[in-house]
Amino acid sequence: MTTSHQPQDRYKAVWLIFFVLGLGTLLPWNFFMTATKYFTSRLDVSQNVSSDTDQSCESTKALADPTVSLPGRSSLSAIFNNVMTLCAMLPLLVFTCLNSFLHQRVSQSVRILGSLVAILLVFLVTATLVKVEMDALSFFVITMIKIVLINSFGAILQASLFGLAGVLPANYTAPIMSGQGLAGFFTSVAMICAIASGSELSESAFGYFITACAVVLLAILCYLALPRTEFYRHYLQLNLAGPAEQETKLDLIREEPKGRREESGVPGPNSPPTDRNQSIKAILKSICVPALSVCFIFTVTIGLFPAVTAEVESSIAGTSSWKSYFIPVACFLNFNVFDWLGRSLTAVCMWPGQDSRWLPVLVASRIVFIPLLMLCNVKARHCGAQRHHFVFKHDAWFIAFMAAFAFSNGYLASLCMCFGPKKVKPAEAETAGNIMSFFLCLGLALGAVLSFLLRALV
Repeated sequence: MTTSHQPQDRYKAVWLIFFVLGLGTLLPWNFFMTATKYFTSRLDVSQNVSSDTDQSCESTKALADPTVSLPGRSSLSAIFNNVMTLCAMLPLLVFTCLNSFLHQRVSQSVRILGSLVAILLVFLVTATLVKVEMDALSFFVITMIKIVLINSFGAILQASLFGLAGVLPANYTAPIMSGQGLAGFFTSVAMICAIASGSELSESAFGYFITACAVVLLAILCYLALPRTEFYRHYLQLNLAGPAEQETKLDLIREEPKGRREESGVPGPNSPPTDRNQSIKAILKSICVPALSVCFIFTVTIGLFPAVTAEVESSIAGTSSWKSYFIPVACFLNFNVFDWLGRSLTAVCMWPGQDSRWLPVLVASRIVFIPLLMLCNVKARHCGAQRHHFVFKHDAWFIAFMAAFAFSNGYLASLCMCFGPKKVKPAEAETAGNIMSFFLCLGLALGAVLSFLLRALV
């Protein structure tokens, strides 16, 4: 197989495989977060005896308004969201960073398949525990351990996928981003369906966890099918093999890069540490613009969504059912639909180009959404507190701002993630993809910190 012979992605099979893998990276965790009220209800003092108590009224209220507190709230329930954020962000950052430096020491199949299997096992245990009674402290500790495990393996999986997509043409990072965007859409629809049906928290949560298991299982099957495609094997060979090397397809599938790293431009295990450090520094210098851009994009996005946007109230609902559906539809569903559209658009349009000055300009301009969304009809943090001045009180303003906010997030973030690995040599593309994933996670962490400040200002 030579560079002159470039096979086609028949039936878009590789594109669809990466789309499912992208869906599998975020859908499980999104369903886990959607079931937050289930976890807090299990921790409440008045509901520790049994998880099967009739909670339909409280369930509907809690799903419709995330700020609603169930009666008899315990101290563990009160700190659940804060501890969950800590247990999610720290492993996400640490393991994404580790994967950036250690991906050459652990084979790709071990990192991706091992992470998917681990996440599948965690969700099987989580679904089983829905039917098991236990005391609040034990349930809290086990849940936090599961959160750490999900985000640790999720970080390795996501970084490895972006690294893997880096060896393919630039538009093959787009299906990963699109799949992740669709994950948010599915969870928003699931939340709305749960509200409409008035189902109990435990029933909704069990459905979320079983669905997550099915998606992860599908992702495992798709990854196992990936090496069977000629298109994937072709680009993998271009990344691993030097021009003078003649190797069989079987060798490529088994992935034996150790003897080829020096020839392909990637430092081998016996290279001096300074060479490897210089290589990483050179990669960072090459991709600094898209890396910092994707970090800034998610800092702004997570700073506002959902900490500020989920606190906006409808100005036209009155006592109608729209009041219950306003946040699930206008905030979560609206955001996830347009975010997915933005991510998916990069499959057919990639403007501005990777070296264009318009890209950082457009990224920086997203800061305008901070005042725009904070001046919508955000409710006061405490009962009786003085409300700030509203400029955009009508629901239509909020819906329009959220649509533009989400679309720009999906489109620009996907562009940056596509361009990053293409600004370096083919042999360095996987490392660049891993580093881009780290900056994405860094943006999520910085956004979580910023959200406390922005929420305090409204």
